[in-house]
Amino acid sequence: MKKTIATLLLTTAAFFSSQNLIAQETTINAEESSIHWLGKKVTGQHEGNISLKSGTINMTDGAVTGGNFVVDMASMSCTDLSGEYAGKLIGHLKSDDFFGVETHPEASLTFTNVEAKGDGVYAVTGDFTIKGKTNPAQFDLTVAGGTASAKVIIDRALYDIRYGSNSFFDNLGDKAIYNDFELDVTLKL
Repeated sequence: MKKTIATLLLTTAAFFSSQNLIAQETTINAEESSIHWLGKKVTGQHEGNISLKSGTINMTDGAVTGGNFVVDMASMSCTDLSGEYAGKLIGHLKSDDFFGVETHPEASLTFTNVEAKGDGVYAVTGDFTIKGKTNPAQFDLTVAGGTASAKVIIDRALYDIRYGSNSFFDNLGDKAIYNDFELDVTLKL
């Protein structure tokens, strides 16, 4: 009899606990979201923007549990140059030397693990697919007031983006372009 009552209490507690967990998929407002990129080289840096095509964040009881995002690689722009120079840089970045946008018009990110750190901050591990290659990366995601933000560092060498990389070529000197590039992401939920 005691075993039956204990089993009944545990089953009831488990039932009501699972009923309180509300899973929700939130669609990101792509038009109001922003992704700012920054690439550095020995002699300077370039920066610009790229557009989010679509995205969702999964939440359970208000906590982030997953996410999927697609970036429109053709939307890449440069903000530190103008005119002909900006056009040449973006043309080169879209070429097969870098992102091969004609063949790979989208890049994506899928969260594979999310751990709460407290105060709306989450440690995220995700699979980035860039130029047809998928590799994991880790970053912190902060969610507050209808906005999610993150600074993500990506090693382009992992995606076979070789141009100007010391990882693939010797004696580049001041022509070297650093492998890591940064993405400052602001997502409107």
